[in-house]
Amino acid sequence: MQKIVIAIDSFKGCLSSKTLSEAITHGIKDIFPEATVRSLAIADGGEGSLDVLLDALQGKRITCQVSNPLRLPVEASYGWIESQKLAIVEMASASGLTLIPFQEGNVMRTTSYGTGQLIADALHRGCRHLLLTIGGSATNDAGIGLLQALGFRFLNQEGQEVADGGVHLSDIVSVDESQVFPEVRECSFDIAVDVKNPFYGEEGAAYVFAPQKGATPGQVKQLDEAMRYWAEFVRRHYATDLQQIAGSGAAGGLGGGCAVFLKAHLHSGIELIKQVLHFDEEIKDADLIITGEGKIDFQTSQGKVISGVLESAKRFQIPVIALTGNCQEANPILESEELLSVFSIQAAPVTLNEAMEPSYTYRQTRQVVKNLMKLIRLLC
Repeated sequence: MQKIVIAIDSFKGCLSSKTLSEAITHGIKDIFPEATVRSLAIADGGEGSLDVLLDALQGKRITCQVSNPLRLPVEASYGWIESQKLAIVEMASASGLTLIPFQEGNVMRTTSYGTGQLIADALHRGCRHLLLTIGGSATNDAGIGLLQALGFRFLNQEGQEVADGGVHLSDIVSVDESQVFPEVRECSFDIAVDVKNPFYGEEGAAYVFAPQKGATPGQVKQLDEAMRYWAEFVRRHYATDLQQIAGSGAAGGLGGGCAVFLKAHLHSGIELIKQVLHFDEEIKDADLIITGEGKIDFQTSQGKVISGVLESAKRFQIPVIALTGNCQEANPILESEELLSVFSIQAAPVTLNEAMEPSYTYRQTRQVVKNLMKLIRLLC
């Protein structure tokens, strides 16, 4: 085993990509001390993407006080690359699910306003190109909150701004753009998405993601109906069919909202980040790639880190091993020819709290990789 590349996503709420890579490296070196190990911190547009991109682009971190998804103050950061007038905003930093207690019904009133505040700060700093990563959101407001922070006004029948929350999309009867910051029109926007879901419907933002954010079945139905209303409003007034934009349902429809009102371009987050990292060049002579994510499920094949790693590995016929804390059965990603196997880092039944304990995850990851290396050594 001459060269092993580590390209693992963060285990959300537990360990970063960088720390997981360190644990894996130790596990490899325990058995193959002479092996060349190349660690590539990687992400797909979800939580942790800012750290990965800042490291790669040598930018600096700007911290601001903004509103969290429930309008409470929170410290959040974005990346700034002065030489390119480029800002990198991670939605999870200001409007992420981890910023508020998990509570049934929260998603009915959460807002993406804080993410818009980060963007506004970057625009006032002189940003002319903005990259927004939108995984890990707590919202289902179609990006209305973000846009309000940039000067857009979404008005109800009484001529007042609508209340926070995606359920109020169906209250909008007009949009006032007279107070939009002029810098918005001078900036280009790219959005890194980690899913391909449409705006509404059974595979849309509300039905797929709102339950993870605390929505009951009845609330999911309400949110989806509001999304349908808003999509029809946009079709009539902006001549755009949100349902036909791949990834428009990402981050509770924020992907679609930004595509319409900011003329943003939506990209596969993993492909965009691979380009920045020169990923294919780094892996082309590898003997093995170790990847993974906290949970492998039906979304894994829809633009997550593992699917992107497998696509690159296929070009060079490099075998891949995936690590995870939870692997859902009957997953299409498991049928990939490049994927040798998936290994859980759980050695025995544990509670969710125990499984999410960083020190436990670190130890288990190192031990599982060490065992894998022993097996590889025997077979080689």
